This record gives sequence, C-alpha cells and structure tokens, in this order.
Amino acid sequence: MSGDQSADEQGAPPPQRGKGRHSVLLRLDPGVHEALVRWAGDELRSVNAQIELLLRRALAEAGRLPGDVRPVPRRGRPRRTEDDGRPDQRG
Repeated sequence: MSGDQSADEQGAPPPQRGKGRHSVLLRLDPGVHEALVRWAGDELRSVNAQIELLLRRALAEAGRLPGDVRPVPRRGRPRRTEDDGRPDQRG
C-alpha cells in the first residue's frame, strides 16, 4: 500500500459494528491523562471505561449515538437471582 492510499482503497472491508471491541491508539496531553486517571479512580473505573463513558455521553448529547449501540456492560459481580438457587443478597 502506498503512502497516499488508505486501507479502504486497497479493498479492505470497512470495520463492522457489533463484532467485538475495537482498539484505538489515543494520544493525550499528560495533564489530561492524569485528570482522567484521577476521575476514573474516583468512580472505580478503568481509564478505558471512563473514556468510553465520556465519549458515549458526548455522542448522546450531540444526537449522534447510533440507536443500535449496545449499552455499557454493568460493572462488578452480577447480581444473584432466585433462579440460580442462591438468595438475592442486594444490600
């Protein structure tokens, strides 16, 4: 592939939504990164999860979040249900 041609021009299929997760290299100012680390820690999230949450909020506020986007998976241990034979231990 030459320097002025993209992968799409080479016949590569476009990325498909809903097929796993995509990795993205993100370059951040060190101060922004440190602020994200602190904020994520305050909310008991990873930096990656915090960035995804913020991006989803921004997309939703701008009216650009696609309707078929899956919700963010719940954090922590799944809640017990009566179906699994163990008592529900919600606090």
